[in-house]
Amino acid sequence: MNVAFVCYDGLTVLDLVGAYDPITRLSTMGFMSLDWDLCGATETATGTGGMTITADRIRPDLGDYDLVFVPGGIETRALIDDQGIIDWIRTADDCERKTSVCTGSLLLGEAGFLEGKRATTHPSAFDLLESYCEAVDDRVVEDGDVITGRGVSSSIDLGLYLVEILADQETRRAIAEQMDYPYGRAVSD
Repeated sequence: MNVAFVCYDGLTVLDLVGAYDPITRLSTMGFMSLDWDLCGATETATGTGGMTITADRIRPDLGDYDLVFVPGGIETRALIDDQGIIDWIRTADDCERKTSVCTGSLLLGEAGFLEGKRATTHPSAFDLLESYCEAVDDRVVEDGDVITGRGVSSSIDLGLYLVEILADQETRRAIAEQMDYPYGRAVSD
């Protein structure tokens, strides 16, 4: 299993780390073999609050991954007009699962992955998301090969949901317990 965590200047750090932590625990806690890369649009990405993230790979073909995760951030509103970024995200077309949290769904939408689907985003961007798909006001929404999380803190819920998909419900419970995350499953069925 190979996972790509997409990074770009202006991403919301908790969007990235909220899902990164439970997903990577699949490997670090010994539940399954998992490889992951921080895939940057550039060598480094500066997130909210000035945190700098160093990419493992720069603009790799995202179709080489089993799961691609796109965080949100205020910058996504400008990035939907950045053809280079959108073309890069489109390389995830053959990826088994395309996921996002918060306004990362706008990038998935602009790349064409949300057509005819249901998805969610930060409540402040529901109107923007509606130009790509049916916007749903739920914490986690799965529709085919796309799974989206609502606003910033839902990244943890999305990460744990992905753990359950990649492993099972018991593994999800064990990782949530290790994270001291007391909240239940949050998904739109």
